[in-house]
Amino acid sequence: MVQESSFTAFRRVPRTGVIFVSTEAQERGYRTGAAEWCNLGQGQPETGPLPGAPERVGQLSIDLDDQEYAPVPGLWELREAVANFYNRRYRRGLPSQYTAENVSISGGGRTSLTRAAAALGQINLGHFLPDYTAYEELLDIFRLFSPIPILLEDQSGYQFDVDALRKEILGRGLGAILLSNPCNPTGKVVAGDELAAWVRTSRELDCALLIDEFYSHYVWHDHGPVSAARYVEDVNVDPVVIFDGLTKNWRYPGWRITWTVGPKSVIEGVASAGSFLDGGGSRPLQRAATRLLELEHADREAEAISRTFRAKRDMALEKARSMGLRVSREPEGTFYLWASVAELPSSISDGMTFFRAALEEKVIVVPGEFFDVNPGKRRSGRPSRFRQHVRLSFGPEASEVMEGLDRLARVIKAAK
Repeated sequence: MVQESSFTAFRRVPRTGVIFVSTEAQERGYRTGAAEWCNLGQGQPETGPLPGAPERVGQLSIDLDDQEYAPVPGLWELREAVANFYNRRYRRGLPSQYTAENVSISGGGRTSLTRAAAALGQINLGHFLPDYTAYEELLDIFRLFSPIPILLEDQSGYQFDVDALRKEILGRGLGAILLSNPCNPTGKVVAGDELAAWVRTSRELDCALLIDEFYSHYVWHDHGPVSAARYVEDVNVDPVVIFDGLTKNWRYPGWRITWTVGPKSVIEGVASAGSFLDGGGSRPLQRAATRLLELEHADREAEAISRTFRAKRDMALEKARSMGLRVSREPEGTFYLWASVAELPSSISDGMTFFRAALEEKVIVVPGEFFDVNPGKRRSGRPSRFRQHVRLSFGPEASEVMEGLDRLARVIKAAK
């Protein structure tokens, strides 16, 4: 019998979201790439060739000089490439332009968010419910700021207009708001005039917008790729901080190349936090990433994503509804369906029991309660508002998505 360590100095960190469901699946035989499994819980897109997309990077050549550590804020060339990308796509003709000093490079999305959280002061930080599962531990670790939940309602399609934003900032004394846009998991997108109004409000009320734009190429309406960078007036004054990277929008999750874009003063703080949190990212991969930021390359990739993933979205949405799942708001972005199981038979009418029943058919989904971001477990003892929801990913290839949905249909049929 294996005896577990009795150390008391370390707390047990809970597994959240994708990590939890993947671990549960692994205990039942799941392994990455296992042909007999359908992973509709994954938080990454398919990474192979897409029609019309640039050729995928298959190998890298590493210079001897690149065996050294990278600077904590990232290679200057990549920082400059990121700044130029935002200027060319979103800020043509505007007097205020991003420079390399407005960019910090990190080794993954959680790392970039953690650096920013470590650099925050003693403020009230607003965050939405539901939202990205990893925000929970992030908001709990750093105790200088106070996380304040902002509730969104299924009945209203998770709508939140700029008037409501203003009331939350003024009424709760918010110094910053953290959000994913497009939203993981609901697929709600803030874009166009609405996004411009959010940026304008943040500027007028001096409330920082910390915007996770990792799904900004996965937008299923006429706005195309979205970014708050389009509506910033002065890149060194407006309190807008953007997080993105190669993981989703370029479909290179394994590279762990992400960035933070914002005012120089913010980037200096983020880089200082990185010096003790993680020490910087991979120098060879940063070097290779620079050419992927060329606008023509990025636009071709975004167009290919739009064609391929829009078709998968429509297919998955139709199939999910036909089997009795309720999707109250069609996703405007991301590669997820946020679906209610409340109207299914009682044996599978909450997200966790549906998840476990799906595992029996070798399908992975994510129970909705993980998106009820609850730092510090301050709402412990109360059932989650999203306990009857699940998140389904149409990130994998179309054949795997359809096979997974067919198996879920069998789960539902067997429960009737």
